[in-house]
Amino acid sequence: MMWIMVDERKGPRASVMVDRSEGFGERLLGSLLDRAHRMPPHLIATLIEQEIAVIGGRDVEVLLQDYDQMTLVPLGGARLLVGAPQSIDESLAGRAFRTDKSVERTQDDGVRLFVPLLDGTDRVGVLAFTLDAIDDDGRRLSRRLAGLIADILITKSMYTDRFFQARRQQPMSLSAEMQWQLLPPLMMDTPQVAVAGALEPAYDVAGDSFDYVLNDHVLHVAMIDAMGHGLGAALMSTLAIGAYRHARRFDVGLEDLYAAMDKAIASQFGTDRFATAQMARLDVRSGLLQWVNAGHPAPLLLRNHRIVAELKSPTTLPVGYGGATPMVTERALEQGDRVLFFTDGVIEEDRRDGANGERRLRNLVERVSDLEESVQETVRLLSRALMRERGGVTTDDATLLLLEWRGGTVDHLVNLESLSPAD
Repeated sequence: MMWIMVDERKGPRASVMVDRSEGFGERLLGSLLDRAHRMPPHLIATLIEQEIAVIGGRDVEVLLQDYDQMTLVPLGGARLLVGAPQSIDESLAGRAFRTDKSVERTQDDGVRLFVPLLDGTDRVGVLAFTLDAIDDDGRRLSRRLAGLIADILITKSMYTDRFFQARRQQPMSLSAEMQWQLLPPLMMDTPQVAVAGALEPAYDVAGDSFDYVLNDHVLHVAMIDAMGHGLGAALMSTLAIGAYRHARRFDVGLEDLYAAMDKAIASQFGTDRFATAQMARLDVRSGLLQWVNAGHPAPLLLRNHRIVAELKSPTTLPVGYGGATPMVTERALEQGDRVLFFTDGVIEEDRRDGANGERRLRNLVERVSDLEESVQETVRLLSRALMRERGGVTTDDATLLLLEWRGGTVDHLVNLESLSPAD
């Protein structure tokens, strides 16, 4: 059916003919979406296999990211292939995951596709299946189908434990469970800014946490390191992040965010317990970075793959101690600049040969940055490298949060003709 669309600002002469007929791809995606609405979570795997079969696909695998960001693990379900976990660094599925691009492997019975499952820009896992042959239409449809499947998996994960259980390759402590439930997505990527984080040890993290949010043109980030280990540290970290989010949603300044967290920790834990904290805000249009420091190591500024500065600033007491109002420090970033926030667990644990933690971090940061990877892949590789340097073990939480200011615009994503310059 053809519809006539009239642009009333330009009059009838601007009328255009728009094809609103339902094509094969729309019917396929519509069928998946319509059926998924009321589908119980345990049948989602079967639904995915059925939809892939409609386009001639077979041998369907759904691989989810393990919490340690080293492995892709299979999601179980009727009619899905359930094989061995696959290395993110050493498999074709892992390449699709790392690069956010589909990978194809020609084999005797057709073409095996590995398509990244992206919830927005956050990496969920990889969809793998085999087709007799592939063309550009098939590639486009596969990408869109994988995107919709990723969204459905994230939505349905709110109603079941099965997806969380599938991602685990080892037992997880209660404190780590609390921290993972508290976290935002590990990555956000927009034309103006990107941010990504990593936590170690993934299955036993306790007092470390981070948060971020993009409110209009301002990116807010925070990093918390609660005193102690185990459940007590996790409870304090949870309270600190909760207080931070609660205050942030009143659009208060960085000083008031500190005060809100300080009051919450002191009222619940007394003045003998504390959490170090660092909070920042980045204007994604201008590149102006503002931050306050409450006992954290200074962030590192990277430009052209090299560390060019420590973002030092006056510090106040950790939250919970009732410190003085923190001073806000500013720095104008250049396009492409990256800022690495980290907790003291990253630098305080030296290798057996006694290498200095700060020097080790700087060397690894520049070595990984030379690979020119995405923000999320840089954080993942850096976290892996730091863990290897520690011999695969750690006695303290080690958390990384990396942001990149790109200085781009989003005008091309929507029609902004009718918006005022102030918008």
